[in-house]
Amino acid sequence: VQLQASGGGLVQAGGSLRLSCAASGRFSDYYAIGWFRQAPGKEREGVSCITLTDGTASYADNVKGRFAISKDNVENSWYLQMNNLKPEDTAVYYCAAPCGLKYYPGASYHLGQGTLVTVSS
Repeated sequence: VQLQASGGGLVQAGGSLRLSCAASGRFSDYYAIGWFRQAPGKEREGVSCITLTDGTASYADNVKGRFAISKDNVENSWYLQMNNLKPEDTAVYYCAAPCGLKYYPGASYHLGQGTLVTVSS
C-alpha cells in the first residue's frame, strides 16, 4: 500500500483546508482508513476514520463538528475537509490505512509521507 497526502499549508485561524490522500495497492482489505496527525513535541493521534464498507465516519473529540472525512472509491482517494481551524490543529497530517482514533506505536500502519498544516493565530 502506498499513500500520498497533499493539501497542507499555512492558514489563519478560522480558515479552511482540504487534505487529500491518493492510495494505491491493496488497501481495500482494511476495515477503515483515515487520518492521523502529529503536532511538534506531541504524540501522534487519530483525527478521523471512515469505514470502507459503508462510509461510517468517526472523529476525535477535538475536531468533531469542524472536520469532515470523505472517500472516493472510484479514485481510491480520501479527503479531510478542515474548517474553523485552530492553532492547536497545527501538525503533520498523515493519511493512514488502517485507521483508528487511537494511535498504537507498535501497530502496523501505512502512513505516507504526511502533509504539514500550520494554523496561525
